[in-house]
Amino acid sequence: MKIRKFISIIAVILAFAQTVFSQSTGDYSQASVSIKYTNRTIYYPGDAEENPVMVHITVKNNGVETLRFKLADDRAFSLDFDAFTVKNKKLSQTPKIIEKRTTNQTVYFREIALESGEEYSFVENLKDYLSIEEPSVYYLELTFYPELYKSKRTSLKSNRLTLDVRPSPSSSSSNYIPVREESAEILKQEMLAPDKVVEQTILARQKSLWDEYFLYIDVESLLKRNKNLKNKYITVSAEERERMIQSYKADLMQNRIDNDIIAVPEKFQIIKTTYSPTEGTVVVYEWFKYPTFSEKKSYTYKLRQREGIWIIYDYVVQNLGTE
Repeated sequence: MKIRKFISIIAVILAFAQTVFSQSTGDYSQASVSIKYTNRTIYYPGDAEENPVMVHITVKNNGVETLRFKLADDRAFSLDFDAFTVKNKKLSQTPKIIEKRTTNQTVYFREIALESGEEYSFVENLKDYLSIEEPSVYYLELTFYPELYKSKRTSLKSNRLTLDVRPSPSSSSSNYIPVREESAEILKQEMLAPDKVVEQTILARQKSLWDEYFLYIDVESLLKRNKNLKNKYITVSAEERERMIQSYKADLMQNRIDNDIIAVPEKFQIIKTTYSPTEGTVVVYEWFKYPTFSEKKSYTYKLRQREGIWIIYDYVVQNLGTE
C-alpha cells in the first residue's frame, strides 16, 4: 500500500514537471521577430551614445493561439545581435555585454502574452551589443530568446538588414548637416518611389539646392565611373576616401567634371519607370535651352534600393537632336 502511494506521488511530480517544462518551452513556430532602423541616417564607428544605431524590434504572433514569451528587463538577456562583413568576418560583442553574461546575477523578466495577429515592439541601440570600430558594409540580424538567453534551445531569427558604416569625419572635415533652405528643416531621406526620387533630384538641381540634390545620389558610385579616380580611390585610406568624395562633390558643384549629371534642364518629362525589389531605372527626356536652339536628351537613371530608400548610383545619356 505504501509502495503504491509512493509511486502515485512520483507520478504526480513527473506530471507537474512535464507541465512546467512544456510551459517554459512553448510552441514558437508561429512567432516571428523582425528588425528595422528607427531613423535611418548616416552611421559612423565609435561611441554608442554619440553615434547610436537604433534598431526597432518587433515580435509578432502569426498563429491563432495565444503566444507567451519572457522578456528580460535588461534586454541583453533576451536577444543577440550579429553583424558580418562581406568577407563573413563577425563583429565582436561589447565588453559590457560579455561582463553581464559572465557575472552571476538575478535576471528580472516579465511574461508577455500576444493574441493572434498582435505585436510587441521595443527599441535597442545596436552599439550596446556590438563593437563597431571600422567603416564597412555589414549584414545585421538578430536572435531572440523567448525563454531568455540562458535557455538557448529556443530562439527566433530576424530578417537581415544592411548596415553601411561610413568613415568618421576627421577634425578637418566639415560637420555640416544638410538642411532644407526655405525652412531650415534637417534633410532626411524618405521612402519615395524611384521616379519621385529622380523628379526631386532634377528639381533640386534646377533650383541649385545642392543639399537636396545630393540627398538621393550615391556620390561614391559616381566617382568610380571615372577610371582614374576609381583606381586611386580603392588604394587609399578610409579618411582619404572621404576627402576624395568631398572634393568630387565640390568639383561637381563648380561644373568642373561630369557635366551631364549636373546639367540644368529647362524642362523635363519622365517617360518610363521600371524596377524590381532592389534595382530600378527611370527614363527621362530633358531639354536644354541655348541662345539659338534647344537640345533634347534622354537620361536613363539607375537606382538601387536599401531598406526602402532608392538611391541614384549611375546614369546613361543619349542625344536626341535639336529642336
